[in-house]
Amino acid sequence: MHRSIWGGLAAAVLLAAGAAQAESILFVGNSFTFGALSPVKPYKSDTVTDLNAQWIGGVPALFKAFTAQSGLDYQVSLETAPGMGFDFHYDQKLATLAKPWGTVILQGYSTLDAQKPGDPAKLVKYTGLLADAFLKQNPQARLYLVATWSRADLTYPPGKPWSGKPIEAMAQDIRAGYDQAKAAVPAIRAVLPVGEAWTRAMHEGVADPNPYDGVSFGQLDLWSWDQYHASAYGYYLEALVIFGGVAGRDPRSLGDHEASAADLGFSPAQTKVLQLTAYEELAAQGLLAAASPTP
Repeated sequence: MHRSIWGGLAAAVLLAAGAAQAESILFVGNSFTFGALSPVKPYKSDTVTDLNAQWIGGVPALFKAFTAQSGLDYQVSLETAPGMGFDFHYDQKLATLAKPWGTVILQGYSTLDAQKPGDPAKLVKYTGLLADAFLKQNPQARLYLVATWSRADLTYPPGKPWSGKPIEAMAQDIRAGYDQAKAAVPAIRAVLPVGEAWTRAMHEGVADPNPYDGVSFGQLDLWSWDQYHASAYGYYLEALVIFGGVAGRDPRSLGDHEASAADLGFSPAQTKVLQLTAYEELAAQGLLAAASPTP
């Protein structure tokens, strides 16, 4: 009888351990996910698993930090390649990617198609192929798309795809392409509005909309020095939107002394306004309940 009691206790411990197992999440993307041209790229690379063994932390490591500070347990992995879209990941990396992940975050090429800027056909096709591959491994997998930001380098200089248009135009076109992919692939849970959060930051005076004429005092520059990739501020806002949209937590709950922002050298005021921007965009799109921040 003594042994049976201990046997029951052992079984209960094992069951509890299984129930507490970390949620697996995979980030698939390119330089906009791995944090190119910013200190975000190597950030806390030891806390995530880079499936390409390049010791990248990037936006996935920021997500990991946010979830850990929120008492959530995610096992975070990433597979990224610079300048690549979903076709590359499907054609070249499928053996690496095709595992039973719990959640998958998919971020494609910045113009939808490198050869045909603004054309979503390739994105739609390969979103479907990747979704099928993930769902074969885990029919319950939660799949998300990340719609990225307007590129200043394709908007302000002459002769570019979005030249002469307002800065929000490219982000709107990119979002429209991802919306087409979501409509074509019912398994996609949501399009995470990173580009629209950037636009909101510009419209509300948080971020400067045109780095080519200088950055106004008190405003953030969301782009890096090439006016293409993000700065640390831009990637932080991206990570906040993904955190809120996927983990379901109000980004404001992280607080203005959030550890990663402090590591990156942000002021509490900068941290607070970026968290507020992410929250407002998520709430406006129905991806997060409009409420007071979680204690």
